[in-house]
Amino acid sequence: MSSSVSATEAAQVIGAARERIDALDGQILDLVRERMAVSATVQEARIAAGGRRVHLSREMEILDRYRQRLGKPGTTLAMTLLELCRGRV
Repeated sequence: MSSSVSATEAAQVIGAARERIDALDGQILDLVRERMAVSATVQEARIAAGGRRVHLSREMEILDRYRQRLGKPGTTLAMTLLELCRGRV
């Protein structure tokens, strides 16, 4: 985008980008809900087999993966996902 873009052109670009962001957010929210359901299945199976609801070494793997890909904010995002999927520890 050049510096000589009109206000109308900029508004069109912004509008299209915001629509794409909204679509992506919808997909992310659907995936988070799916992740929560899969996590519940894992927890139920683990508890039924006499295990604990939370597997800390697995959570550390997840935290590390998010940190490696997204930096420090990735750790925060992973912690939020883990809390949504298993509740507070």
